[in-house]
Amino acid sequence: VDWKDRRMWPTVVPILGVTFCAASQAFWWVNFRLPFGAVFAALGLLIGEWINRYVNFWGWTYFPISLVFPSALIVPAIWLDVILLLSGSYVITAVVGS
Repeated sequence: VDWKDRRMWPTVVPILGVTFCAASQAFWWVNFRLPFGAVFAALGLLIGEWINRYVNFWGWTYFPISLVFPSALIVPAIWLDVILLLSGSYVITAVVGS
């Protein structure tokens, strides 16, 4: 894997992964009592990341797409949703899920 992609991985992915998934999880839990808001947000971010990666890496520079994988957001989002489903508490989800 080429780790020269300093623009996206260290800055954008952790910030987006935490804030959007947490906000989406809070919205879906408060309004609908559905514990899979973080997964929805992570899937949306994943689709956006793949579109961005394809256009920027393959469309402009012909960088091999097989070396680019933003799918690392899915497992932590599922973990957050499972902790919220089992505990029903934001505090426990924040402490254990993080």
